[in-house]
Amino acid sequence: MFTCRAVHSVTGFCSCRSFAYLTIKDRLPQILTKAIDTLHRHKSEFFEKHGEKGMEAEKKAISLLSKLRNESQTDKPIIPFVEKFADTDIWNQYLEYQQSLLNDTDEKPRWFYSPWLFVECYAYRRIHEAVIQSPPIDDFDVFKEAKEQNFFESLESITALCIHLQELMTTIEDLEENQLKNEFFKLLQISLWGNKCDLSLSGGETSSQKTNIINTLEDLKPFILVNDMEHLWSLLSNCKKTREKVSVTRVDIVLDNSGFELVTDLVLADFLLFSNLATEIHFYGKMIPWFVSDTTIHDFNWVIEQVKHCDHKWVSKCGVDWENYVKMGKWVYHDHIFWTGPHEFCAMFHVAPDLYAELQKAHLILFKGDLNYRKLTGDRKWEFTVPFHRALNGFHPAPLCSF
Repeated sequence: MFTCRAVHSVTGFCSCRSFAYLTIKDRLPQILTKAIDTLHRHKSEFFEKHGEKGMEAEKKAISLLSKLRNESQTDKPIIPFVEKFADTDIWNQYLEYQQSLLNDTDEKPRWFYSPWLFVECYAYRRIHEAVIQSPPIDDFDVFKEAKEQNFFESLESITALCIHLQELMTTIEDLEENQLKNEFFKLLQISLWGNKCDLSLSGGETSSQKTNIINTLEDLKPFILVNDMEHLWSLLSNCKKTREKVSVTRVDIVLDNSGFELVTDLVLADFLLFSNLATEIHFYGKMIPWFVSDTTIHDFNWVIEQVKHCDHKWVSKCGVDWENYVKMGKWVYHDHIFWTGPHEFCAMFHVAPDLYAELQKAHLILFKGDLNYRKLTGDRKWEFTVPFHRALNGFHPAPLCSF
């Protein structure tokens, strides 16, 4: 088990001035206001597609999101979900569990006094409930525009990264092992720092990559707290050397943000295939819009399509290659309701045994981003001396890295 983490905050309960408290007090209302504004701006589109039913659905979704904003800002009790969905029972059982932790059994969990990991996940699940309670616009992604804006505003950096990859491809067979390792390290770090484009942390404000990230890697190195890249190289290069015995080397990537970060992940995945460090890549995204910029299947396909149709020939070639990997089964996309649930990953074996069994097929699992890291370690304020494997609390489907 490995970790390659950058500097970040660690929080638990919503005490005043904590990251959790500021999330609910400041960032969440901003995000909800933007979601409401997005729905309002699409009023004409809803009317054109669905007539009066679309207009009524828009009003209902806005009303539900406004109610949610009021509840969170005024520290109302956290209420159960009412709309039937694949995970409704799982969430409501977890709400009962949170209530059982309180000293007063008649007391309800509240927004300002609940663990961050639980309460922010709950907030995004409530946003989804507001939309699915409003047919016929119940498949509308209130965060879609923000994700697409991040991609287009990062296009210069995306172009530079894709050109770098294509130039690397032309020389990769001539590289010595140490040179190949250095390129692997470089693309891992690019994927790590792609996570800076997180729209949930910016309150939904633009958070694009406007400079060539390749040129900033040396300056960013001091901010990496734990660096286990050598372990990753050792694991994958050994798999490559023993390929005759084991024909498949599978790397699983648990995705975080769409837009620029997703492109950095796809570039890394392309390199892993082309260098023979892996033979297949499995991606895991979200089933529903989540934490503003998290990747769904629509985002995954949309980004590949945008890259494919880019004006620059080397960028376009990346998109063509990526689409072919999907068609050939070398890239496989999965989603699962567990990823947008309330549970820490140590509960996966019992709560989602099918997902745990799928992850066990990997030779290496890469977990991207802050939320995955928090769910891996239970969002607890661990002492810095606690080993990573202990913080995982028994979660070990395969060798894994969090970054």
